[in-house]
Amino acid sequence: MALPIVSGVMKKKKKPSLVLTLSAAGLLIGAGSAAYWFFTQGQPFSRDLPVGANIIPQDALFAVSLTTDTQHWKKLREFGTPETQKELDKNLIQLQQRLLTNNGYNFEKDIQPWVGDEVTIAVLAPPVGNAPTKPVATDADTSEQSMVMVLPIRNPEVAKSILAQPKPLKQGKWIERTYQGIPIKQTEGQAGEKLSAALIDQRFIVITDNAKTTERTIDAYKNKASLATLGGFAVNFSKTAGYQPFAQFYVNVPIAAKIATTAPNRRLPAQVLTQLQNNQGLAGTITLEPQGIRLKGVSWLNPNSKRVLAVENKAGSMQNRLPSETLMMWSGSNLKRLWADYVSTSRGNPFSPIKPEQLRQSVKSLTNLDLDQDFLSWMQGEFSVAVIPNTPKDATPDNFRAGLVFMVKASDAKGNLRQSAETALQSLDDVVKNQYQFKVESASVAGKPVVNWISPFGTLTATHGWLDGDVLFFVLGAPISYKIVPKPGNTLASTLSFQQTISKESNPAKGLFFLDMERTVKSFTLNTASPSQQALLAAIRTIGVTTAVNDNRSQQYDIFLELKKNK
Repeated sequence: MALPIVSGVMKKKKKPSLVLTLSAAGLLIGAGSAAYWFFTQGQPFSRDLPVGANIIPQDALFAVSLTTDTQHWKKLREFGTPETQKELDKNLIQLQQRLLTNNGYNFEKDIQPWVGDEVTIAVLAPPVGNAPTKPVATDADTSEQSMVMVLPIRNPEVAKSILAQPKPLKQGKWIERTYQGIPIKQTEGQAGEKLSAALIDQRFIVITDNAKTTERTIDAYKNKASLATLGGFAVNFSKTAGYQPFAQFYVNVPIAAKIATTAPNRRLPAQVLTQLQNNQGLAGTITLEPQGIRLKGVSWLNPNSKRVLAVENKAGSMQNRLPSETLMMWSGSNLKRLWADYVSTSRGNPFSPIKPEQLRQSVKSLTNLDLDQDFLSWMQGEFSVAVIPNTPKDATPDNFRAGLVFMVKASDAKGNLRQSAETALQSLDDVVKNQYQFKVESASVAGKPVVNWISPFGTLTATHGWLDGDVLFFVLGAPISYKIVPKPGNTLASTLSFQQTISKESNPAKGLFFLDMERTVKSFTLNTASPSQQALLAAIRTIGVTTAVNDNRSQQYDIFLELKKNK
């Protein structure tokens, strides 16, 4: 239920987990552009935007809008396992005690009678020009960030009475002042931040953790400098609209990047910061469906960014080449372009999981071949990486438990490039044979020619061949080539789990990701996962992700978690 989330308005402690707490709340649960321009003049507000978007300042670092409908929260509690439900209950109780009960408030009695359908919590960065005395967002201090909560009023009379007669404080007292004609009540004489509350437009109660933040929200409302008027916000947010959402969220990417540069232990290089500055925002809507949780998101570039996105949505056929028992599949539109984008964004970034130059050097030293010229130059068609388990009849002590399958359509801007691919494969076969002493043998699978790599110990280690003339496949690990040659009768695309998990709205897509978590956890022991992580993984059946480029400035995401039901 919404109780512990809404209760957050009553008290805010200086703890480094603030942003993480709000992010976790958003994770549990990630119209037209003209209407929002007139909202602050009394026009109806677009339901596509989070409540209070016309009040929260544009420099908000993060904002999440959560439903107050107790039926939605009860529906959320239907998902998961007893272990995950126990963990959720523990967190909700702790939040209730720390943020609501300890201040003498009860959600059902004091808030539910007057609050609207949703509330919005936002975290603001320090105002521009106010250099903090301590770094922002370090591991030890988040005090320079401030919090705003917007509560829409459904019952004005009850809300006004609560505001007029707040609960007595254990320490200090309530005082009243006026800013730009709007009365403000705030605490005085207590340790920590001063709680501040204001009634705006007779429709919203705005709660903040200090008086200056309240003034910033009033200025944003009066001067039309809120999220609702931020360039690209309303237009892009409307693309994620969903019926009766559980939550909506927004992340200001440039400001988040700037804050990250001040963290001594996680300082971003200038090159990475420049790349992040090209992005303007990330927003999304989270809805509860009968089988799980869906997140529809959108990201968009800064209007002044020179970078543009390639509208290249060509993924959508590889799932028709894989068998129904496939555990995981990731597919994309153009491997060469994906690599180029990764190189661009990871240049100079010490946190990149793979250093481009190191990978290039490794390929060169291991094979004497050039990654870009010999391989990626002809990998401009659709590609996929998949994990397919072996079957009992394939399993031997020497065999792997699953095969890793790589497929790519050999092409460039001019068309089919199978000849270039054949040349690279022949060179690779020669290296494996002469340098690493593998047997490289010609064979056939279902009448189709293939090449096998057999290790010096006699174990079949890899197989490569062609599908439909221009689609190269490469199998590493378990000998499961016969599962993809010829085309399987029961494909991954035909399975109910894939169809329920992968969105059909973006077809074709830029990329697809599918993971049968339930079967993967059963097949592989995850010794590195903590008990809480294992409990979370055990609650998920499947994961599906679809991405698509809308235009040269924005792209969409559809993420679905199929969850087990809590019995």
